[in-house]
Amino acid sequence: MTPPPEDLHPVEASELHARRERVFLVFAGLFLGTLAMLNILGISRFIKFFEIANGGGGSLVFAAAVGVLPYPITFLCTDFISEFYGRKRANWVVFVGLLLNIWVVLVMWFGGILPGFEQLDPSTGEIMRDAAGRLPVFFEIRALTFGAVTASMVAYLAAQFCDVYLFHFWKRLTRGRYLWVRNNGSTMTSQLVDTTAVILITHFYAHALPVDLDQPLGRQLMLFIVTGYVFKFLIAAIDTVPFYIGVHYLKGYLQIDSMKEHEEL
Repeated sequence: MTPPPEDLHPVEASELHARRERVFLVFAGLFLGTLAMLNILGISRFIKFFEIANGGGGSLVFAAAVGVLPYPITFLCTDFISEFYGRKRANWVVFVGLLLNIWVVLVMWFGGILPGFEQLDPSTGEIMRDAAGRLPVFFEIRALTFGAVTASMVAYLAAQFCDVYLFHFWKRLTRGRYLWVRNNGSTMTSQLVDTTAVILITHFYAHALPVDLDQPLGRQLMLFIVTGYVFKFLIAAIDTVPFYIGVHYLKGYLQIDSMKEHEEL
């Protein structure tokens, strides 16, 4: 039997509750939206920051995948969620991000097996490539997405759970003081884990890194790791400013004392 309307629990118990949920939705939405975008665009293009001649006829190229550009914002979002909503909610958002990765793969896979208007090779039944040896755009993106998502799913889980754990570790250790310690300490460490995993998996599984076969592979992989991490390290250092500003204003706006609210964490 359906209870009378006055006995139902309201969706928004109060204006303050609604305010807190809206802010959470912004951070979670920004996190998940960025994650979906970088998994589709992740290794579709590599950006060359600069190149240094090494004196032996070759050069050292400092480059990073286009997906690296928005990725640091995901760590800032989980730091805000960890600060105001606690470790459990932050871990839940990370878990939903994993489901989002799987959803992206399923959509790409399903879109590829459905019949389309591409020309098929009459002898093999496979989609024909153009004069440059390329597949239609969707299938090129699909192949890159599969490689990027496989690499990112492993790195993502390791890095994001590491970020949430270290954030609360430093928060307990410093008794809630020194925002910059937990913000930078968690993000910079977890992004080293992420960068190393993504580069190694992208090369050895997806074979999508622009490596020079005439140059030593180990040095090139290390250079990709260093380049990607230095970029993320600098962004992590810079995002300390918006983190401090955001925490300062959101404390009053959300009326949350993060240490008392989540002191058991």
